[in-house]
Amino acid sequence: MFKLAKGRMSIWAVVGAVLFMIVQVTANLNIPSLTSDIVNNGVVNGDIEYIWHVGMKMIGFSLLSIAAAASNVFIASQASMKLGHRLRNDIYGKVINMSNDEYDQIETSSMITRTTNDVIQIQNVYIMMLRMMLMSPVMLIGASFLAYTKNHRLTLIFLVVLPIMLVFVGILLYLAVPKFKAMQTKTDRLNRVFREGLTGVRVIRAFRRDKFEQDRFEDANRDFTQNAINVNIIMAFSFPAIQLIISGTNVAIVWFGAKLIGAQAMPVGNLISFMAYAAQILVSFMLLSMVFIMIPRAQASAKRIQEVFDLRSTLKEDTTPVKVGNTHGNHSLEFSHVDYRYANAEEPVLTNVDFKADSGQTVGIIGGTGSGKTSLVNLIPRFYDVEKGEISLDGQDLKHYGLADLRDMVSFVPQKAVLFRGTLRENMRFGKSNATDEEIWHALDIAQATDFVKESPEGLDQYVEQNGDNYSGGQRQRLTIARALVKQAAVYVFDDSFSALDFKTDSVLRQALKNDEHMQQSIIIIVAERIATVADADNILVLDEGKVVGQGTHDELKNSNEIYQEIINSQIKKGDEA
Repeated sequence: MFKLAKGRMSIWAVVGAVLFMIVQVTANLNIPSLTSDIVNNGVVNGDIEYIWHVGMKMIGFSLLSIAAAASNVFIASQASMKLGHRLRNDIYGKVINMSNDEYDQIETSSMITRTTNDVIQIQNVYIMMLRMMLMSPVMLIGASFLAYTKNHRLTLIFLVVLPIMLVFVGILLYLAVPKFKAMQTKTDRLNRVFREGLTGVRVIRAFRRDKFEQDRFEDANRDFTQNAINVNIIMAFSFPAIQLIISGTNVAIVWFGAKLIGAQAMPVGNLISFMAYAAQILVSFMLLSMVFIMIPRAQASAKRIQEVFDLRSTLKEDTTPVKVGNTHGNHSLEFSHVDYRYANAEEPVLTNVDFKADSGQTVGIIGGTGSGKTSLVNLIPRFYDVEKGEISLDGQDLKHYGLADLRDMVSFVPQKAVLFRGTLRENMRFGKSNATDEEIWHALDIAQATDFVKESPEGLDQYVEQNGDNYSGGQRQRLTIARALVKQAAVYVFDDSFSALDFKTDSVLRQALKNDEHMQQSIIIIVAERIATVADADNILVLDEGKVVGQGTHDELKNSNEIYQEIINSQIKKGDEA
């Protein structure tokens, strides 16, 4: 837990919080002694002037205590909130820069919980530590010493009370700590089920699994709620028990104190101040115990956050990366005997992939489900790293480029069309922040998206809802293609990005790509399920179980490649031409 705070929490904030805490404790410890003085020297002697004099001191110490406490809380809160802010930023930055191998190790719902709930637990504990954990020991020691100076015989009561408190706190820790630790995993489960329900709501309705999913969520919710109730029950019983111990202690102090006063062994004022010190001792002890109860939950949260930071990226950047040339001009992309396997997988997903493409060429990639098409293109922007072999761009191994520079050279359209909340113009500028409206309209025109965009009176200022839900599937695909085209890149990768388009739009879009001046200077990679989408490619790779089992033009593969022929036959009616 302290490891997380290192470098993220100001040492000066901690020092400031400690100093104000010391001032607060010092002020609080003086008030019972002053009360004793008022009773012993003012009330007993009827000295009104002395009462006023000491009373003003008490008010002064009270105001000082309030000011110091407010300052301590302010600094502690500021420091803890900034710690949370930096942790969230660092977690997000870590996740954004992960390779897909690392990203796959932690569920999205768990990552959200770690970034929100777990960070909040860390924040709360650090506030408590800067307040109670530091204040309680000082208050405990100071009050014990001052109580002893008032009457050492009465302090013998604590030899009975404190062991009782220790036993009670031990039982409390035994019961509460496992429940607090379980809260985070149960929160994970609740978030996971809720997220799955939201993302798959249409599928749930289509298959009439509403009741099943509702029951599944109810089970997770009930489990979380019951654990939270158990925690609150334990904590609810603890406070009356503490009050009972404090009340019992006060009764014992009054009982034995009265005997001492009757024997003229102790002034009345000392009894009053002793009771105040006793309350401070017991409250400090209990507050310290509460901190120790909260720490295990925070430690569990810290461990979960540290797991994210401890993920070591397999994507190593060259210490002296090569400079990227102009994105306009002659480019080449070459796979040389490339193997790849997912993390912890027994078998490689790609084996001995070998091909080359130059500027102006289109490479089509086709194959059955699970043949490795998406895995192959994910290697180009280094979402994953090759296990064997080499991928070179413009004659340089991809590993010799800085990741940011490499990804500037590659424009990628994923299988799932992803749009972000905001205006259409903001979405189009995702890959090129300074893109002009003219460039955006040009990209939209190539992507065959101009017509439906112009239907809206807002044009490029029209609002895009979350995930682009105000557009059809085909429209979202065309918009994501347009966004990729706005970016000036050396390689354009379309990972099954034409699947939602009708055949006519598909054909017209691909022809527009071929006719565009910039695209003629770039390399186009098209992954597709449909033969028609890759039929006019300069080179078609046929994948089967991660291996390139055929390579060539449509006509060449049609006449010579069995797998390609099977794909054609599965997609055309008898008597049709491919």
